[in-house]
Amino acid sequence: MNSKLELYKAHDFCKSGTPKLTVVMIHGIASDSSSYDTALEVLENAGSMVDVRFVAFDLLGAGKSLASDELEYNYDEQLEALRNSIEALNITTPLILVGHSMGTMILSRFADKYKPEVKKLVLISSPIYRKEEVMHPAFAQAMEGFKQAVAQKHPAALETKCFNNEIKNIVMDVDNYDYFAKLSVPTVIIFGEKDQIIAAHNIPGILEKNSNITAISTPSGHSVTTDKAEKLLNIIERELQ
Repeated sequence: MNSKLELYKAHDFCKSGTPKLTVVMIHGIASDSSSYDTALEVLENAGSMVDVRFVAFDLLGAGKSLASDELEYNYDEQLEALRNSIEALNITTPLILVGHSMGTMILSRFADKYKPEVKKLVLISSPIYRKEEVMHPAFAQAMEGFKQAVAQKHPAALETKCFNNEIKNIVMDVDNYDYFAKLSVPTVIIFGEKDQIIAAHNIPGILEKNSNITAISTPSGHSVTTDKAEKLLNIIERELQ
């Protein structure tokens, strides 16, 4: 496409109106920025967050962002749109980037490609699969099970080019693990102990490979739940000090 790619800004709020820190959030597959509604309620009601600007975007093909059959819904397009959208915010404060699920994959590439001045990455429910796992026939079977689970909540998603191409171009990319492993930005992974999607068994290996990464567990599953929001709140509070 010839037009400049940008994401729809679904949420942009700072209680004081004079932010000292900006937090930008992107969601995962078969979702939109509303996946952060619970977290935003926790964060924006906290007294310590009055000087924090919270921004949430819809990725291409999701929510109110551009959806077109001319798009391939790959890393290049999502990264370009994210970069353009962040630049349009005219941020003058330190920046924290928060991703959920597939959004964590996009942020790991974003940090590597554009080397943005980011104070911290927060990766919530990161699917961290090693190359050999992605290439194993069992992974393709697991993806079919995932598609059926998505269909129960969003039956129309399985018919969209966006969903199917994101599975192929992003979720099943064999290099995802390597991008997580080489992150140079201070990074925190927040994961749920009941999450059946993320391959949590690979997190210790990531931590061993990369001292820039730490991990925090919660008792929950895959969604951006209240307990994950509280961990995120603690992280942001420390960055304000």
